[in-house]
Amino acid sequence: MSDAVVATVAPIAFAALIAFFIAFGVVRAAIAYAHRRGMFDQPGQRRSHKLPTPRGGGIGIIAAALPTVPACLAYVQPSWTLHITVTLLVATVLVALIGWWDDHSSLPVLPRFGVQVLAVAFFSVALLIHGQGWFWLPLLVLAGAWSINLHNFMDGIDGLLAQQGIFVACGLAVLAWCVGQVALAGASACVAAACLGFWCYNRPPARIFMGDVGSGSVGLLIFALSAMLWRVDERLLWPALILSSAFVTDASLTLLNRMLRGRRWYTAHREHLYQWIVRRGCTHAAGSAWYVGWNLLVAAPLTAMAFKRPGMGLVACIVTYAIAAIVWLLAKRRLIRRDRYKVRYVHT
Repeated sequence: MSDAVVATVAPIAFAALIAFFIAFGVVRAAIAYAHRRGMFDQPGQRRSHKLPTPRGGGIGIIAAALPTVPACLAYVQPSWTLHITVTLLVATVLVALIGWWDDHSSLPVLPRFGVQVLAVAFFSVALLIHGQGWFWLPLLVLAGAWSINLHNFMDGIDGLLAQQGIFVACGLAVLAWCVGQVALAGASACVAAACLGFWCYNRPPARIFMGDVGSGSVGLLIFALSAMLWRVDERLLWPALILSSAFVTDASLTLLNRMLRGRRWYTAHREHLYQWIVRRGCTHAAGSAWYVGWNLLVAAPLTAMAFKRPGMGLVACIVTYAIAAIVWLLAKRRLIRRDRYKVRYVHT
């Protein structure tokens, strides 16, 4: 390995290592804090866990990301402009604060959503000032708000969201590195390392849950890093979207299904695919393994293809989501059918 490569990799590796240890230490402290404050998610009909479990551990991810992500963006070359770095920092703080507040005492939907939209809009405006046209702003705000909330929806079983954060952030880091965006690669690596530090306590059986402070912030960071790749080269949007295909498909189709059935789509439920997997008797580890399998066997190869053949990126993205939708429909139908058969068998 050449001296130039070592000089480039070393600061990124150092920042990621710092992010991991900060997250690991803060999450450990968050467990004790949650016990003192009585911050527990209680088992219930619409929850997938069976024991009271502390929440709010995502504060460790935030404590790790806030110093390391901006440091990479500002000091690793080629660096990003100050206004993008600062607005990303402010947006992350806003989403984390409203999530931390909600973890302590439940907030109404509208105030939470309003702060999330404000944070996304603030960052999106900074991203578009010297880049793409302003007609992209509504789409960016919608995408960012949905990313925050879908990651919140998908935080329902042990280890799932943390492992997804690791996978997607690592994938974004590789994409950024391959196009010479070393600072963005470093920022993505720090997010992955922070999620790994949290995962050490959240892997099955979880000692603490992420809470809104973590799930919303991870959703924002994944959106922001993906949008920054898109700003570098619009064709990078497609491989970035493929990386998130498992979560986007499950959350979007579940939401659409609930809306079409006239249900209160904004209330807690257990209708995501990962929840049905657990409801059918699988462990949380097995449920998470389904998503690992998709990421490694489908999302990763198609991401690589979309990157290596930019002209086929959109097609690869459409194919990925079409396959994901088919898998989601078939798997959920089979799980529901087995559940109904089990109920009939028990009653007879």
